[in-house]
Amino acid sequence: MLNKQLILLLSFVVLTTTYSTAQEEVTWKDLANVEFNRVYNEDYGIFFLTPDFGDGVRLYEGKEISIKGYFLDIAGNGEIVLLSKQPMALCFFCGGAGPETIIELHFKEKPSFKTDQVIIVNGILELNADNVDRCNYILNNVTGRLAD
Repeated sequence: MLNKQLILLLSFVVLTTTYSTAQEEVTWKDLANVEFNRVYNEDYGIFFLTPDFGDGVRLYEGKEISIKGYFLDIAGNGEIVLLSKQPMALCFFCGGAGPETIIELHFKEKPSFKTDQVIIVNGILELNADNVDRCNYILNNVTGRLAD
């Protein structure tokens, strides 16, 4: 009888530990652990801000994270969507913030969110320091919901 109780208790601990560590809650402050350097890009003939990710950000690379922000439909048809620390009028593209305040989103299924809705997304974080045609932060296999 004691062995059964011990096995049940251990199973419970393992399952709850696995569930609680399955995704990391990340804040925009966590993603600000990055410095940018101006680097000349031969293909475009201009300078780009190239990220040097801090150790704190690198801890999340390849892991499932959860983060809250503003949904932005850049293309207007759901093809290019971002999560932003700020609403559209203050986002990175409008000059109100830095590139560390947006995340490129790749949803499992096309989302029905509208621009500037506050949402919470979950997905696998990819760090991008090399491809200037993509965001520095990319979230893959994304699911999301409206924030409370």
